[in-house]
Amino acid sequence: KIMRHKDHILNTIELGVTNARIEATNNKIKLLIRKAYGFRDVDSMIDMVLLYCSDLKIPLPNRNRVKYA
Repeated sequence: KIMRHKDHILNTIELGVTNARIEATNNKIKLLIRKAYGFRDVDSMIDMVLLYCSDLKIPLPNRNRVKYA
């Protein structure tokens, strides 16, 4: 198996580039798909994946804490 991927292994060592970010994103998506079990349609699941992977911070109502003096 190593010989079959020899060129890719050498490229990784030579260039110092890995696919770790892609693997992490794939892992996040798989986790979200598991969480989305029971969604009525695929579009809702896709929207959730896009929202989560975009790092967009949306303030939720009733979630801001008020500090009293």
